[in-house]
Amino acid sequence: MIDFRYHLVSLIAVFLAVALGIVIGTTQLNGPVLDNLQGQVSDLQADKRDLEDQTQVLQAQIDEVGAFEEAVGPTLVAGSLAERSVVLVLTPGEVPAEVVEGVTALLGSAGATVTGTVRLTEGYTDPASATSLQSYVTGPGRPPGITLPETDDTGQLVASLLAQVLMVPGANSPTAGTVPDTAATSSVLAGLEELDVLSQDTSSVSPADFAVVLTAGALTSDAADDRTTGLVQLAQALDASGSGAVVAGDPASAGEGGLVTAVRGDQAVSGAVSSVDNVTTPAGRISTVLALAAEGRGTSGEYGVGEDTQPVPAPVS
Repeated sequence: MIDFRYHLVSLIAVFLAVALGIVIGTTQLNGPVLDNLQGQVSDLQADKRDLEDQTQVLQAQIDEVGAFEEAVGPTLVAGSLAERSVVLVLTPGEVPAEVVEGVTALLGSAGATVTGTVRLTEGYTDPASATSLQSYVTGPGRPPGITLPETDDTGQLVASLLAQVLMVPGANSPTAGTVPDTAATSSVLAGLEELDVLSQDTSSVSPADFAVVLTAGALTSDAADDRTTGLVQLAQALDASGSGAVVAGDPASAGEGGLVTAVRGDQAVSGAVSSVDNVTTPAGRISTVLALAAEGRGTSGEYGVGEDTQPVPAPVS
């Protein structure tokens, strides 16, 4: 009769056999497997070092190209915007300070005067701000002589008001060259600043011939499309009210949800408003200034490094 002791001995024998098999298997395979794994790790480490070296070489080349572009930029744009004026408009987001400073410096080299910098806040395109904004622009915020479009679209109304006080009418306007009342400009900007939809990065902002809309990144919120539409409307209004506008952003702004993509995706807008997708580089900043000069000659285009972009027109000598 098989008793409990027999079962116990049998189980112990099984476990001993398994343990012995593991030990024997490990002993037999340990050397070759370990050597193989160590070889793979060594190869991967060598590949990593090679890639790091290649990256350093490529970065050095990029830096050299950037330094060259930075050096020749002032010469390339010299005189292209002589005696013209430009206002900078920054969209919500982190537009790098070096981009603003670089564009401002190149505009000076081109002979232009930067009349000020306006920075839009998230509130500018926030649906929750629409009611108060519309009440302001159609009521106490509208200076005498300003005509707004007949629409309930808050984005269009605010864009029209801002454009009319920030831009000097272009050559195709019946009031070409008539500078908007600076008091009206100050009043509108102060009112919108009070509503927390923009701020002034410079001590003063006055009307200009051209506008550069600087942007960065892309919107990903639930209301991203509506927010981007509001910014497109502003760029379009600035262009129509003055001598031209350029929307300049980083590569991300030319991706999904970016303002540059939105401008380029609307044929009516892209036919009037120029765009640049690499303003974070010296070449992109040069393109931005030359694009403005081309806008003054009635030419709009898509410039930068993205798909289907074109060479920026050379300045007219």
